[in-house]
Amino acid sequence: MSPSLPRFLASLIAPIIVVGVIPLWLIRTVLAAYDTRWPAGASWVWPARLLGVAVVLAGLALFVWCVTLFARRGRGTIMPWDPTQRLVVAGPYRHVRNPMISSVLFMVAGLALLRGSALTGALALFFFVVNHFYFIASEEPGLLKRFGESYLTYKANVPRWLPRLRPYIDL
Repeated sequence: MSPSLPRFLASLIAPIIVVGVIPLWLIRTVLAAYDTRWPAGASWVWPARLLGVAVVLAGLALFVWCVTLFARRGRGTIMPWDPTQRLVVAGPYRHVRNPMISSVLFMVAGLALLRGSALTGALALFFFVVNHFYFIASEEPGLLKRFGESYLTYKANVPRWLPRLRPYIDL
């Protein structure tokens, strides 16, 4: 078994919890009486559900791409016990600094569309807000400490959330 397979599998833990376990637990146990659903028979329900599936699949594809880049280029994972050894400035990281978080956000938002769940949509918003402040307070200072000037240059050229159109070229 290649060393990247265990890293990939370890990287699945957090997204599975955020995308699957937490929303299902919240909806089925804690907040079931308050959750909304798509209205039965509305003509736009199936297009909304299909859009949800497309958004989930796009998020999943982006997530797998990011995890693969972390393992191959960064020689690490998203998990704190196995962080990347090298700054990853390739693929989607050339356009935006946090594509992995965006991928999980897409999956949760797509799940909200698929299920017609306002609570899952609220979870997506909550996930984004928490991660925004976490990145400012913890992740970015940690990356600066680990990668120094190269991270400062990258940070100055690549936006945190909204992708730049032209890819950043790391010199």
